[in-house]
Amino acid sequence: MIFIKSDELKVGMRIAKPIYNKSGVMLYERDSRLTAQGIVSIQNFDLIGVYVLEPAEPLPPMSEEDIEFERFQAMAVFVIKDILDAVGKQKEPEQLYQLANQIIKSYGTLYHKINFIQNLRSVEDYVYKHSLNTAILCALMSKQMGLEFKEQLDIVVAAILHDIGTLLIPIALRKKPILLLTEEEQKKINTYYMASYQMFARDSYLDAGVKRILTEILQRVHHVGGKADADDGFADAEVEILRTAMTFDQLTAMNYQEEPASDVAALRFLMDETNGYMQETVQALINSINILEPGVCVELTNGDRGLVLTAGIDVLEPFVLSFRDNKIYNLGEQEVAAQMQIKDVMKTMDNRHVVEPDLLEQYAGEVVRIGERREKRNY
Repeated sequence: MIFIKSDELKVGMRIAKPIYNKSGVMLYERDSRLTAQGIVSIQNFDLIGVYVLEPAEPLPPMSEEDIEFERFQAMAVFVIKDILDAVGKQKEPEQLYQLANQIIKSYGTLYHKINFIQNLRSVEDYVYKHSLNTAILCALMSKQMGLEFKEQLDIVVAAILHDIGTLLIPIALRKKPILLLTEEEQKKINTYYMASYQMFARDSYLDAGVKRILTEILQRVHHVGGKADADDGFADAEVEILRTAMTFDQLTAMNYQEEPASDVAALRFLMDETNGYMQETVQALINSINILEPGVCVELTNGDRGLVLTAGIDVLEPFVLSFRDNKIYNLGEQEVAAQMQIKDVMKTMDNRHVVEPDLLEQYAGEVVRIGERREKRNY
């Protein structure tokens, strides 16, 4: 499965993930072959691209829960848009708590892990989709940490609203890569986060617990509104759930500026204690979503590739079937770990070599046998 930008789609490509409209109606099924009209429709949806199957790749299995998850994302993002647009205009969002309750009912009561399926984002819809996915992760993680319903509700509502400052930034400025921002532009961006901080502080429809989480997350992430509280109380854990969830989603989402990190790379970042994330919330994330589940193909640090067969005690130390020697390795064993570890998930199953057109032309019309040395020519 590979990502193809909208302007690079070609007729005949097979869609890897279904495409829905805002009512949750499926417009294009998985494994559908793109037509010229279909490509135009996708471009009109303002999608930055779609995932397609490689030529010889079979359609991967997808459970009913996975299908429902993607359908829920497709519908809920439009509700999120109405909510955040209302907040940006300083109006009370009518559907805020209704959506938060729906997210908790669907994902904040589960006793099993889910496949956290990322969605594609453009500059225009990035904030809406990021806020939705962060809220879903917060619901899952808060359940794992044993929070009461009221605490879950506060975190999920805060997750829906937390990135309103980014939404206030003009589109042209949002599109600009971070490394290219001038000092003046960075100061201007900071004023929008300060505006959101002040907005949350005075909003009367928000519960005190939600306000606490929002103001503290803005202090910690965007350094606005004064110094963050250093209390070690449970409210601090609530903030850390949100901070962990929003970071994981930001790292793994396909966005308009850079390629996404894999779940493995994102998890390694969060598990590195020097990056300052509370490890209890990182563990809650691990217990909430499937990472390196059976069937995932991985690259190993010794250069081999393999297939994950079953999970190990540590999420990054599963049992792997090596493609090189067809042997099963337990990466949790000290002797094995000294020789190989998970490097990352495989980016592609296509092992064909890319040949430069100019080099290919040099061989046109000639027979070259394996093992023979071709005479060098001057061109």
